[in-house]
Amino acid sequence: MMARRKYVVGNWKMNGLSDALGEAQAIFSAAGAHAAVDVAICPPFTLIGAMVAAAPGAAIGGQDCHAAAAGAFTGSVAAPMLADIGASVVIVGHSERREGFGESDADVRAKAEAGLAAGLSVILCVGEPREVRESGGAIDHVLAQVAGSVPDSFDAQRLAIAYEPIWAIGTGLVPTVGDVAAMHGAIRGALSGRFGDAAANMRILYGGSVNGDNAAELLDAGDVDGALVGGASLTSAKFVPIIAAAAALG
Repeated sequence: MMARRKYVVGNWKMNGLSDALGEAQAIFSAAGAHAAVDVAICPPFTLIGAMVAAAPGAAIGGQDCHAAAAGAFTGSVAAPMLADIGASVVIVGHSERREGFGESDADVRAKAEAGLAAGLSVILCVGEPREVRESGGAIDHVLAQVAGSVPDSFDAQRLAIAYEPIWAIGTGLVPTVGDVAAMHGAIRGALSGRFGDAAANMRILYGGSVNGDNAAELLDAGDVDGALVGGASLTSAKFVPIIAAAAALG
């Protein structure tokens, strides 16, 4: 098993115009002081090329990709297109895509395969809605998503899982550290059962109302290798403390 470096990723969602590039530069500049942490930002597609130019060498990615490499899919973006403009990362399977756009596990799996084939690192999201959590079925629900979404063949250094309880995204609600550790442990166990020793090298991130105040506690939970951060990643003032918290944990 290789040591798993902490990984902190900002998902800007549908936020950010060209005047936000200064925030990205400030984030990556500050992240340079925390070399033990891998940091990435996934801005809207419209900003990827400009952000790559503004922050040379930084890890910048897309928030989604189409499963096909090219074709008659108006409005969609292919993984090779992301790579072509300098992206190195792509998020797939975010709950806002699964719920809002009806993406199935099979869809997410195909997108993950497309991202990997294009040479991108992939962050594959899983998570349960509140009614499933309250019914006691959260772990079974998430492990079914893992089973259906994770490709059979992958490079563990280029595929990370992000567990995001849907009810905690942007709501300020956060599961207990024990609940997070239990879910991450279950995901690790499922991956180990399917892939053997390779699973020990895959990073599992937590996402869902992560901020500078709770990051240290969440990132110190068992099998938590980093964070996928939404709103708190939009400014250096809010995002850099999360990166620093990850760095402090080594």
